[in-house]
Amino acid sequence: MNITISGKDLKATDAIKDYVGKKVERFEKYFGEDFDVSVMIRTEREEQIAEINVKTSDDTYRAVTSHKDMYASIDKDMDILEGQIRKWKTKKDRNLRDDSIKNLPVEEMQSNPTENEIIKTLYYDLKPITPEDAMLKLQEKPADRFITFINSDTNKVNVLFKLKDSKNFGLVEPEV
Repeated sequence: MNITISGKDLKATDAIKDYVGKKVERFEKYFGEDFDVSVMIRTEREEQIAEINVKTSDDTYRAVTSHKDMYASIDKDMDILEGQIRKWKTKKDRNLRDDSIKNLPVEEMQSNPTENEIIKTLYYDLKPITPEDAMLKLQEKPADRFITFINSDTNKVNVLFKLKDSKNFGLVEPEV
């Protein structure tokens, strides 16, 4: 970590250098020791302006604020920079999740297309009901296309399904 402090029409005192050094230490939790900080302080009329740039191997972050007190201006800059860094880090972490499909090589995705595999399994209770009751249950759920049930008359597993006209139904019943 390198810290460069310069002043334009204003001398950077040892107190300001120490203050900036202590404040910059909070960026170590994001970058370790691999970043550079340059601070430019200046005065315009009655305002004390602090411009802070943080340069890493990946990005550059910049904040410029003014206040009547130089220390307050530096504090504002540090808060702005930490917000920028946190936002960048969150976005980067979200994009680099291990289970993300973006991380799979294109060749691997194309060489392993999902075909002729069971990719989803649903579990539900089979209860003995009549085909008429099954039809009522299927009508209650317009998104469902079929229902599997145990026919209370025959004690066999049946499937009731909606036909393409969405008005009539079909029944699948085993012969055995």
